Amino acid sequence: MVIKTLQKVAIAAAAVTLTSSVALAQANLTFHTAGSGTPVALTATALVEYAADRGIANIQVSEGKVATNYLKDLAEGKIDLANGPFILPFLMSKGAGPYAKMGKETGAELSKNIQLLYPHTLAVFSMYAYNAKGISGWDDLKGRKILNGPPRGAATGNSRALAQFFGGVKHGQDYESVTVNWNQASAAIVDGTADAAVLTVHFPGPRETRNSAAGAMTLWSMPKAKFESEPAQKLLNKPGSVPYMAPVSFIQEMMGSNWTVASEDGTFRGMAVTGGDFVNKSMDEELAYQLTRAHIENVDAIKAIAPFMATLNHGVTDPKVAGLCGPNPVKFHPGAVRAWEEAGHSLPDCAKP
Repeated sequence: MVIKTLQKVAIAAAAVTLTSSVALAQANLTFHTAGSGTPVALTATALVEYAADRGIANIQVSEGKVATNYLKDLAEGKIDLANGPFILPFLMSKGAGPYAKMGKETGAELSKNIQLLYPHTLAVFSMYAYNAKGISGWDDLKGRKILNGPPRGAATGNSRALAQFFGGVKHGQDYESVTVNWNQASAAIVDGTADAAVLTVHFPGPRETRNSAAGAMTLWSMPKAKFESEPAQKLLNKPGSVPYMAPVSFIQEMMGSNWTVASEDGTFRGMAVTGGDFVNKSMDEELAYQLTRAHIENVDAIKAIAPFMATLNHGVTDPKVAGLCGPNPVKFHPGAVRAWEEAGHSLPDCAKP
């Protein structure tokens, strides 16, 4: 009698497992991300592959979307997954910036719908220029034409703030600010529209590779004394960013022989833009768990997709590196919490739902 009962339990459990697997395999999800070849797009397409291989879900990715728009769509439940910087859910929670029209109350409620599967670094702010421009470093930006980013957006504001703090120059007063769309940023450096760029970089990404193909370049670390000062730490730790440090030798190896990585010591210092891959909080817990687990178990493969992917802290959940907690309102999805903790990671309570 006991044996028969156990057999029935085993059969029932197998049926539940089979049903769950079929349900996951039949899940059709939509994922919006930025332009093709960007770190977030590569992370998205990697998840598509892993989810399909494991029979978790069929994910349709739409690239080249605007993050401010698609994160609002995610919060409203119009899409299933999205990725981007933490600064946008923060601004949404305040009803500020691109979300000012929705108001603080609506923004605060909507932002709660955005939950995290896994964090990663999106890019690192630094300063770079062609050697032929004769620029000696951050203290040599006065009177120059500096590429700050697109005409509107958080990147341009960050660029100007960093140029002012580390270079002592104010846009429109001490230098000419160059603003172009992202797809024109590389050309603005190559054709001399800008003398230098204070901009996000990858080590190296497509933009950096195209730029250095036209001539030798230098990438400057932020000055150590200023970087370690209390005002700098406040600037570098504002919502959506964290201080970034890596051995100069590592960055130099990544960048290649056409680049000189300049630092006063053996450490490269910059400001990392942090973010991750998000879902709506209504996603089934098991589905979120399986998606996160697929990511965790393929972190080494993700790092190998492109050279710069190895520098973007995939698989790291340390709040100081990932930009979690503090003013960042985004919490992990319960399914993601289970996946990370099963993999041996200790997540801070402030990042749990």
